[in-house]
Amino acid sequence: MGNILIGSASWTDKTLIECGRFYPKGCSSAEARLRHYATQFPLVEVDSSYYGMPTPVNAQLWAQRTPEHFTFNVKAFRLFTGHQTSPVVLHKDLQQALGPDAPKVLYYKDTPREIADELWRRFSEALEPLRQAGKLGAVHFQFAPWVLRNREGMAHVAHCVEKMEGHLLSVEFRNKSWFGGENTARTLEFERRLGVAHTIVDGPQGFANSVPDIWEATHPRLALLRLHGRNHDTWNIKSNASSSRFDYWYSKEELAAMVPRIREVAGLADSLHIVFNTNYEDQGQVNAKLLMSLLQ
Repeated sequence: MGNILIGSASWTDKTLIECGRFYPKGCSSAEARLRHYATQFPLVEVDSSYYGMPTPVNAQLWAQRTPEHFTFNVKAFRLFTGHQTSPVVLHKDLQQALGPDAPKVLYYKDTPREIADELWRRFSEALEPLRQAGKLGAVHFQFAPWVLRNREGMAHVAHCVEKMEGHLLSVEFRNKSWFGGENTARTLEFERRLGVAHTIVDGPQGFANSVPDIWEATHPRLALLRLHGRNHDTWNIKSNASSSRFDYWYSKEELAAMVPRIREVAGLADSLHIVFNTNYEDQGQVNAKLLMSLLQ
């Protein structure tokens, strides 16, 4: 497939393991699962780093357990992308530094600067083993739906880019204010000016927190397509199970319809990463294999 790398978001999702279809019998350890996954796909997105800060130890193990040319895209920690964050997921010393009066829900704008700076430092430190091994692809920033295309929102995106200097970043917006009318061209130019990779999003349409699929590349090294499924019915249902939101099987016809545009965008950058975020059981893996066969 030339410069096209395809994979899924996560290789350790609970329903993926429990369905028993992707991993061979006896493939039950963290090491065995990652090693098996890496025989099937050249790319994976780490999503655990969104929920809690990654560690250098884990990143070193990931690098050791995968082939030479395997690639990890790593999702940015949720506090950085404007999402509400419980202080209990922070390191113990940083929880203590927040003090006894710390809010139960923390937002980046309310985080003391010295604590935020230390989190950025530790996040970059955790990625270093992957970077040193040549296996770190993009650091993916999926911004909260309430990060709007206004002065405050654009300033925060630029701030994240500044804090991650030296890394290749991909950005994904989740509010329709970023696209539509003249804002589409302006957003693409904003991404080019910041030097970040634009994320082409395939997902349900018609919601305030959904964006259209803009098939463009804004970075010479990387283009990115993330597929969230097209499940309108569950897209905004309040549920503890995020899998219900991304419960979707892409049909062969739906994926085949994307192939011409995929090939077109793949010609605009050194590499195109395609990540299936449909994460109920083995949906992402099955659809990733199907798309690979269609492209081959």
